Amino acid sequence: MDILPQFESIFEPALMKEIQEFGVLKPFKEGDIIMDYGRYIKMMPLVIRGSLKVLKKDERGKEILLYYLSSSESCSMAYSCCLEAKKSEVKAIAEEDGELIAIPHDKLDEWLCKYPSWKNYIMRSFNERMSELLKSIESIAFHKLDDRLIAYLKEKQRVSGSSLIKSSHYQIADELATSRVVISRLLKQLENDGKILLYRNEIKLLNEFDH
Repeated sequence: MDILPQFESIFEPALMKEIQEFGVLKPFKEGDIIMDYGRYIKMMPLVIRGSLKVLKKDERGKEILLYYLSSSESCSMAYSCCLEAKKSEVKAIAEEDGELIAIPHDKLDEWLCKYPSWKNYIMRSFNERMSELLKSIESIAFHKLDDRLIAYLKEKQRVSGSSLIKSSHYQIADELATSRVVISRLLKQLENDGKILLYRNEIKLLNEFDH
């Protein structure tokens, strides 16, 4: 199995060798469910290419976006569920076609003690995901919806590396826990301000978007 260079700069050679030996390369397609609610997680995904979005569902069944995972990133919640042998409380969906390396659960704790680079990677992953969760909470609690929408579009641009955002108004509304009508109105205002162009299920971010 070939590992892309971004992991060679993160993990020491001995760990890279074990990842190649025990990890399983898994391609995924846009829309594939990588993790789902109520299922036991048997592996931790390391994203090689493409991106995943991680969602949480409340008691009413309403989903909200927690964070994205892109190249060289992993899901700390998957790590926690693997170690504790508990069912997943989140869902991870592929945003676009890509590949991941599935690390078996029995290697997670072993590598934590064995490889300093793995410990650093896991701790950094937890810190990054916690920071993103706090930003999400802050955004919901204190920011106006138009500010949250702009931050959402910028994050989609960062993760995909493209100014063309492939999402419907309904998807955006669902992930921001609001209505499609409200999102459509805010997007139309951004288009009128010359910051975006709206297409069918696509949004083009223009240079003025960052100003």
